[in-house]
Formats: sequence, C-alpha cells, structure tokens
Amino acid sequence: MAVFEDLDNKLSIVQQRAPIMKGMMIKFAKNICSWAAAMGKKEVVILSSLDSGKMPRCDMISQQIHYISTGNTDGTDERFEKLGWKKLEQYVPSQRGWQYLDSQMVDGSVQDEPFCTEDDFTDEDYFPSLPFASLFSSCKAKGLKVTCLFCFCSEGDNMRDALVLAEAVYKFVGKCSSTSLGNGNIDWAIPLSWKTVYGPPPDMSIF
Repeated sequence: MAVFEDLDNKLSIVQQRAPIMKGMMIKFAKNICSWAAAMGKKEVVILSSLDSGKMPRCDMISQQIHYISTGNTDGTDERFEKLGWKKLEQYVPSQRGWQYLDSQMVDGSVQDEPFCTEDDFTDEDYFPSLPFASLFSSCKAKGLKVTCLFCFCSEGDNMRDALVLAEAVYKFVGKCSSTSLGNGNIDWAIPLSWKTVYGPPPDMSIF
C-alpha cells in the first residue's frame, strides 16, 4: 500500500497495490475506514475498474463512468448526475449481498465468510462480492460520506481506461470544466513503468 498527500488541495491518495488476502476483506475495509475517520477525512472516494462484460447494454457506447454514493439511500447523488454520470444500476441496497455487508459492518462481527454458496451465487451477488463493496459499506457504517467511481474495462491494455478514471476524479474535485472528460485535455504525467508494460519496442533493424 502507498499513501500520497497533497497538502495544497487537502487530498490523501491511498493506492492498494496488491490483492487482499482471502477472508480478510471485511477486516481490511474496517481498518481503512477507521483510519480515514480518525484522520478527519470529510469524504472518501473509492476508484475501481469493473468488468465490461457486466456493463448494461444501453451504456456500452455512451457511458463508461458510473458511480454509487451515500448522497441518497438508493445510491444516487445529484452532484454526479449533473456531471452526466449514471448510478451503477446493480447497486440495490435491499438485495441480500448489500444487506449482508451492512450487517457485518454494523454488528461488529468479522466473519468474512461468503453470504451464499457457489451453487447459490446469482448475478445480483456479483457486485457485493467485490472489494469496493466492503469499503463502501464500511465507510457508510462509520458515518463517512463516500462515493465509488467506476470505469468499465476489458482485458488487455487499460492505459486509456486509467486516464478516463483519472479525468473523472479530476472533474469531480473541480479542477477542470465539465466538458473535458475523455477529451484528452489534461496533460498527465505518464508513469515510466507504462512504457514497458508490453516490453521494449522491437528492434527495427531486423525487418
């Protein structure tokens, strides 16, 4: 895990660089959210990619960024609707997966056991089983204002997807206009490691 502090903009950026150990996600979420509360953070923004195979058909062309928020009990938030983003329609607080997470965070028990068996697993259980869901529910239980921003991605080169999500965050914190999302108007500093993700360029002398 890496933590970066932007004192000028009063932002703390936490990057989880490795998967959470199996059976430890709820405990991890509680620890992170307790830290955020203790540090006096006013709002938590969770960034996550999502499998494009789970993306609603109607959004496949028009919308890559989705969200859920504690702004309203159904996950909607007027701030993001004004930005043209859509609430993740698979967030339905009354479904058993989300109910299970809420009960784990409020009751204080840390079971971290699946809320259903593999044979009992349905499509509606998929999103509550992802790491962002535990973090969202834990922050909510702590009384923190929390938002999840999602970018639907496919397997392969996700550099563009990362920039789309970064621009969404930049847009949310008010650093750019409402028309800059996805237009490539921000001059990002690209990590050097990205240049060799797929190895060095070919030696053109062999052709």
